[in-house]
Amino acid sequence: MLFPIKMKENRVWRLYYGGKLIDKLCGGGSGEDANFPENWLASVVVADNPDREGKPADEGLSKVDGGEHDGMSLRDLILSDPESYLGKEHIAAFGANFGVLTKFLDSAERLPIQVHPTKQAAKELFHSDYGKTESWYILDGRTIDGEEPYILLGFKKPVSKEIWKDLFERQDIDGMQTYMHKIPVKKGDVYLIAGGTPHAIGAGCLLLEVQEPTDYTISVEKCDLRGNLMPDHLCHMGLGFDKMFDCFTYEELSLDELKSRYTLHPAIVERQEGGTVETLITYADTPCFGLDRVRVAGELLRKNSGRACCLAVVSGSGVLEAEDGQSVEIRSGDCLFKPAECVDYTIRSTGKDTLEILECLPPEIK
Repeated sequence: MLFPIKMKENRVWRLYYGGKLIDKLCGGGSGEDANFPENWLASVVVADNPDREGKPADEGLSKVDGGEHDGMSLRDLILSDPESYLGKEHIAAFGANFGVLTKFLDSAERLPIQVHPTKQAAKELFHSDYGKTESWYILDGRTIDGEEPYILLGFKKPVSKEIWKDLFERQDIDGMQTYMHKIPVKKGDVYLIAGGTPHAIGAGCLLLEVQEPTDYTISVEKCDLRGNLMPDHLCHMGLGFDKMFDCFTYEELSLDELKSRYTLHPAIVERQEGGTVETLITYADTPCFGLDRVRVAGELLRKNSGRACCLAVVSGSGVLEAEDGQSVEIRSGDCLFKPAECVDYTIRSTGKDTLEILECLPPEIK
């Protein structure tokens, strides 16, 4: 039987600045903000940065850290034995695709106002089986230029494609923001963002993002926050400046309606003497992925569910141990891929802080 596999750090270039809090999460000290504000975890997705000079062809793909497969991409490892790594039922439903993408993301500045396609729009516009419904679990934050962490999410007043396109053509970014809810966020908040919903992560947010496995991002801002003109492709992803507006869902929601639809609440589903397991995102919330939170102050047994998942360590340190002698040390900032055919293992906390691991699950098998 297999055992969770540690992944190397996998920083990905983006247009916006950030990443300092990812360095801190990983125990790297103060760090610096730069154009590598995301760490893609257990990723089988190639980043869409076609105009970046010197872009590696495999940018975005996670690679194995150590052992006989050291340096091998997770995508190639899965393809070498899909049934063992993903499971027969998963392959029957989704093929040899993990079906989920997880990231650590730290924003030192507001991201562009953007949208991602629904599954239906992705199929029609990008000929893809996956759209980009996503979720944000807020890990931490910082005050930047006197402003606390926040997000922009959803339309708060009536809007049409014509109104939204006119704001875009005039590049009236302030005007766009008046149509959107601005919501303060804090550590522990969980948001689910359906495809088609306009949004932007504000400055000062460190979060775990779990999403469908694509990099389709439609931006309505032609320049970054420093005034640099972006390549057209990074606005419309090849759709053109008219067709891209078909990706938006032009729905007005009050703040209460928005929070009811997009704010999720943890629920404890398992208690052991040494820790707890909570659900943060269930398949009732979205069939696209799931998210569980495991907190360990002593020892906690994790029995294999028969499904692969990404393990993201967000606090503490410890070790995973199986009865057959397999083990791996873990600490805050680490990422592991847990295969479908995995032995049961015990999680043991070894540090002074509670060990917290987020289990990021692939799509629901119906």
